[in-house]
Amino acid sequence: MKMTRILAVSLLIAVNGLLLPTAQAQTPGVHRTDLVQRELSVPGREGVQVRVDFDPGAFAPKHSHPGEEIAYVLQGTLEYQLDDKPPVTLKAGDSLFIPAGSAHSARNVGSGKASELATYIVRKGVPLAVPARQSGSATAE
Repeated sequence: MKMTRILAVSLLIAVNGLLLPTAQAQTPGVHRTDLVQRELSVPGREGVQVRVDFDPGAFAPKHSHPGEEIAYVLQGTLEYQLDDKPPVTLKAGDSLFIPAGSAHSARNVGSGKASELATYIVRKGVPLAVPARQSGSATAE
């Protein structure tokens, strides 16, 4: 009986980890294109690069990552909200460093489409994104 519970919980965690990136990709108006995912020379870390396209007015709700993110705006205007800090607005050519575990969101505040190139240095083998808790706190590294 105890082994059955352990297997059930393990399966639930594994399935949740597989579905989480898909759930984020299905945020209305936000489209992710995975570009690169490679193991780094730092043990237990990998580099991941993703293009994220935002339809006009699209919003990616607060979430965090198991490592650092560098967001580079390719086109349009995006507003980022990190933790409880004032929002930051970036235009094409601007970039932003997002610390590990920082709960953040992004919104297209321009008049057309917007795109970012997101580069992550994260722990290998864990979900890339974790939805922020109701209180707004993030899952720390």
